[in-house]
Amino acid sequence: MAALGGLAPETRQEPATHPTRPGRVAMDWSDVRVFLAIAREGSMRAAGRALGLSQPTIARRLAAFEISFGGQTLFDRLPEGLRLNAVGEQLVAAAEGVEDAVLRLERRRAAASPELSGTVRVSTGECAAGFLARCLSGPTTTALPSGITLELVDSRQTANLARREADMALRHQPPETGDFYISKAGTFACAVYRRRGADAGAWVTYTEEQAHYEPARWVRRQIKETGQPVALRASSMLMHLEAIRAGTGRGVLPCYVGDSHPLLERLTPPIPEIAAEYWIIVHRDLRRAACVRAVIDWMKRLFAEQREVLAGVA
Repeated sequence: MAALGGLAPETRQEPATHPTRPGRVAMDWSDVRVFLAIAREGSMRAAGRALGLSQPTIARRLAAFEISFGGQTLFDRLPEGLRLNAVGEQLVAAAEGVEDAVLRLERRRAAASPELSGTVRVSTGECAAGFLARCLSGPTTTALPSGITLELVDSRQTANLARREADMALRHQPPETGDFYISKAGTFACAVYRRRGADAGAWVTYTEEQAHYEPARWVRRQIKETGQPVALRASSMLMHLEAIRAGTGRGVLPCYVGDSHPLLERLTPPIPEIAAEYWIIVHRDLRRAACVRAVIDWMKRLFAEQREVLAGVA
């Protein structure tokens, strides 16, 4: 800027530089995240998938993190992946403390935003995800605010809400511990269906690895009582629906799915012992974020409005 009123121009004095001293380099939070992801996932590839980063980026971040600790290797490189060594093990608790603090700040920053727009990520199973997806523009009078994009993640594992793997969850079981807001959403009734008019005596059920599911256990009891064979074992509700629709066999479906399908007929009333309760779960720090609050309210209104459809009595 030109000098004013004939005054001599101000001389800008550059700050004195000092030689870098060991331990004075600022640590990058991204490097800490990568270190923890590798420790938890057991490989750079898996850590990259968890964080949405490429494997070369993960490798660079890990190298930077190791250099910040004097260049010591923190993992043993094994054929099956990476495993924390003794030096790395000593850093985990401190790194998790940093993670907790940063994530707490991120949640509170999100909660402070008044904007009713953005993406809200919901972790749930395919039954509830399908219901929410069809109600975005289906036969309902309950509308999600137009500025919000719903991101549904079909996950059989409960997302870590504290680490922001999802903004909220819709699950069968509420967590027993943790700082969460929990509210019961509603119940999905289930019944047995077959293709309309088909002679479908055999069963469509879940795989042996899913034999602990309540519908699978109920079907197993019916097979023992009736002697009817299993026509198909499949790991997802969509596979069951397609097989039943094609006439492969009979099987258990949520009533909201089976009752609305023109090719299916119901063979039983809703079966109380396999009704699935669902709970809305949100970290308390994030509960008051405008977008998250709007999705919670939308879900509650939706489950109330569609109660009879979900119960199989509509």
